[in-house]
Amino acid sequence: MHHFYSVIIGTELLNGRRVDKHFTFLNQELQNRGLLHVGSLVIQDSPALIQNCFNMILQDPKSVMFCFGGIGATPDDLTRAIASEVFTGEPLALHVKAKELIVNQFGDEAYPYRINMAMLPPSSELLHNVVNHVPGFSLFNRFFFTPGFPSMAWPMVQEALDKHFLMQPKLYSTSFVVDSTENDLIEIMEALPKELNFSSLPRFVGDKRIVEIYLAHTKQALVEQWSRYFKDAALAKGKTIRDC
Repeated sequence: MHHFYSVIIGTELLNGRRVDKHFTFLNQELQNRGLLHVGSLVIQDSPALIQNCFNMILQDPKSVMFCFGGIGATPDDLTRAIASEVFTGEPLALHVKAKELIVNQFGDEAYPYRINMAMLPPSSELLHNVVNHVPGFSLFNRFFFTPGFPSMAWPMVQEALDKHFLMQPKLYSTSFVVDSTENDLIEIMEALPKELNFSSLPRFVGDKRIVEIYLAHTKQALVEQWSRYFKDAALAKGKTIRDC
């Protein structure tokens, strides 16, 4: 299965001038398709930081990345050049079709700055911009680069997902609460099969410690089998089980 990452670039998100909406949108789109979102990074417009994030994601052979922001024409729009360096090892080059779209949209006002948005990594494929036709771009059907504006970016995400990634079976999940500490349940946790999607979330209710257990898999029978195992094993330890 592909490992989906999101990289959300914008100093304005970190200093509180804007509120990110991309994570929630992408996460829901992936869940709707049964796809696995394994990491999300919100970072400032820093060349070294962007490059390090891209390099990290490139090291995962199953990675697919959606990057939001930084593909415009202002000096702080760094994504295009860094993406070209990291993912192709080559400098930016003029994309003829992107140039055509930008000139058609802005006419003479495409020069001298907006036209720079047509300088893209070699081998880029374009993502359609439904708002003003200035495209996003993708590389190798794995790495997708969109503007920071949701109205432009989100249709590009949907276009890419629909075109390149098959709908996967949705996860069947269950969750329940055990009146316990996590420490008392570790032996049970260790017995769960690795293919099961599992997490434990400890909480306090007043001065009482509880653990919320989450189990998921595409096979309902597997989830039900190991949910029964977990509950029975916890009950054998004298624990109380409750629904969430």
